Amino acid sequence: MSWLKAMREKEPPEPADPIGTVVIGTLHPDMMDTAKNMVRRSLKLAQFKTVDIGRGISPETFVAKAKEVNADIIVVSVLLTAAKKNLPKLVSALELEGLKGKVVIMIGGAAVHKEDADEIGALFGKTREEAVVLAKKVIEQKRNKT
Repeated sequence: MSWLKAMREKEPPEPADPIGTVVIGTLHPDMMDTAKNMVRRSLKLAQFKTVDIGRGISPETFVAKAKEVNADIIVVSVLLTAAKKNLPKLVSALELEGLKGKVVIMIGGAAVHKEDADEIGALFGKTREEAVVLAKKVIEQKRNKT
């Protein structure tokens, strides 16, 4: 019942001094956003600026928004197999914009597994708590590189 409790949580405020920026949404044609919203709230509570681009978003739109807001991470909720088939297109769009290696992709949801993430060079979070831990590791690794 933790999902029910999570849905009742109040929307946390945007952090005053975010530790990183995340673009989050569901990949086309996926229109279910309950899980995405739970992850987004958890990331906000962990002091990430979250840019929610919505449901059923094209790979190119994900990447364009990530570029626009100088995102550290793209978080994709994948609940449908049809959306899973668009993950390679997301990676290609990231490469075309020259953002591969600069923006990390993180996936999660009912239609994907760790193997799917490994296949495209993404991170995989099974729960919203794992998503927060992984996002913090990404930011820590970026800080250590500079």
